[in-house]
Amino acid sequence: MPPKPKYLVIGEILRPHGLRGEVRMRVLTDYPNHLPQLDCVYLGDSPDDTALERHGLEAVRFNKDVALLSLVDCHSRNDAELLRDKVVMIGIDQATPLEDGEYYLFELIGLSVVAEQIEIGRIKEVLQTGANDVYVVHSDAFGEVLIPAHEETIVDIDFAAETITMSLPEGLLPSL
Repeated sequence: MPPKPKYLVIGEILRPHGLRGEVRMRVLTDYPNHLPQLDCVYLGDSPDDTALERHGLEAVRFNKDVALLSLVDCHSRNDAELLRDKVVMIGIDQATPLEDGEYYLFELIGLSVVAEQIEIGRIKEVLQTGANDVYVVHSDAFGEVLIPAHEETIVDIDFAAETITMSLPEGLLPSL
């Protein structure tokens, strides 16, 4: 299993908003109502950036489909311009607690996929599409397999056993 990430991506800075250092953020979290409760965010050039900058969060408000962030150390449009295109992250400890049966997508990476009592392979990536997620599974027997993930294909997720039991559509794999 890959290590648990230290940070989760919640957005991306689009551009400055106004003259007082506020920035427009594209919201990339399923829990935007949690944003005003945060006391800080971390900014980086990419989700894999190891040199993140911590910024205190003064206020969050929403305007249509974006969040407007007021950062403690960002007081002018010029300050805000320097943050354009930065990825906005939070510490994993700041993440919204989930209900029973809910999980974060990163928790699926590395789980073994089993169908009809045959181990297909391990999830190496989760693609989010409009209709449903797609699991990218690395399989020694079948190569890279793309499996649609929805209520008809997911039978059971057992995090303790690190296994997802699935019912695969006919013809997805050559020999099942």
